[in-house]
Amino acid sequence: MDAPQPAAPTRTGTGTGTGTGAPKRVPTPSLIATILSANPKTSDIIFSPGRPPQAKANGQLMPYKIQGVGVLMPADTSQIAADLIGGNALALQKLKDEGSCDISYSLAKVSRFRVNVFMQRGSCAIVMRVIPSSVPDFSAFNLPPQLAHAAELRNGIVLVTGPTGSGKSSTLAAILNKINEEKAHHIITIEDPIEFLHMHKKGTVHQRELHSDTPSFALALRAALRQAPEVILVGEMRDKETIEVALEAADTGHLVFSTLHTTDASKTVERIIGVFPLSDQSAIRNRLAKAFRYIISQRLIPRKDGSGRLAVFEILKSTLRTREYVERGETEGKTLLDAMRDGSTEGMQCFDAEIEKAIRAGTIGFEVGLSYATNAGNLKLQLADYTESMKEETEVEIER
Repeated sequence: MDAPQPAAPTRTGTGTGTGTGAPKRVPTPSLIATILSANPKTSDIIFSPGRPPQAKANGQLMPYKIQGVGVLMPADTSQIAADLIGGNALALQKLKDEGSCDISYSLAKVSRFRVNVFMQRGSCAIVMRVIPSSVPDFSAFNLPPQLAHAAELRNGIVLVTGPTGSGKSSTLAAILNKINEEKAHHIITIEDPIEFLHMHKKGTVHQRELHSDTPSFALALRAALRQAPEVILVGEMRDKETIEVALEAADTGHLVFSTLHTTDASKTVERIIGVFPLSDQSAIRNRLAKAFRYIISQRLIPRKDGSGRLAVFEILKSTLRTREYVERGETEGKTLLDAMRDGSTEGMQCFDAEIEKAIRAGTIGFEVGLSYATNAGNLKLQLADYTESMKEETEVEIER
């Protein structure tokens, strides 16, 4: 599969053309800047053949009408991809060999982006995740206050999980920034690609990018053990070797932060254990039970008033009870969800209880809340009194 090359000069959706009077192509930086200026809440930009440029804000994908730009042709997206990749030979090779590549891209005085270029139906498509220019501040970011405890830990593993676009990177950046501001620690991050740029504050931060600074998470993580860090951030636990080295780092007194694309605490434990062969799973359960400190899962739910999305968190904390459930496995009546429901005094919380609070407060709608719940049936029962009162209010309004 060929890597994107500069588009041939033909008349296309972005106005590329030759000959007298042919419109000039809109430069890629100008195109991106125009989209961002139209809506500062843009989280993703998508360039796809057969569609005009699109942007996602508050979870909604919308097309954008830009002067000189119409429906994008394959030559347009190929040219945009080439502009974004630039002289990154490794990314070009990955795109050719594997059909996709990840890169970072900066637009001076505008924003930074995490970019994925991929081939589909023989043509290029591009998804750009907007990275805020400033590192999230813990207090301003409105995180649950108990997560501040994660910044006080001396060792162990803290995992932040959730689907793509749920804000995992922002949560980790806020926690890391708090450590950087308050502690004279050596912090090493290993990312694919680097997202938030952390300046040296009270701590010293070294950020390594996959492929340009290191060939793999596992190799960079092993090297980090010899670089005297107190804190290590691994962008994602993707494979068995990375998980093993992360456990080793936690065992040897380091504080390790990482992410997984799992929906809740139980599935996170299952994913980690399931990476290993059956013969090793008991030992890994034992190591994970001793090493984990928090498993933080999050979901972004559209607000009822349409003003954006609400971040809802599930928090599993390491206690005698939760360590036992991780080590021995969950059974009927002894699940991590049960422990979180019962552990509010210890700083734990579960999704459905938090969604219930948001529905009762009128922050999110009833049906929307149920669609994001872990167990919609149980949540509906918990809200029986709420739905009954809402029904009565509706009947009174109709009578009026």
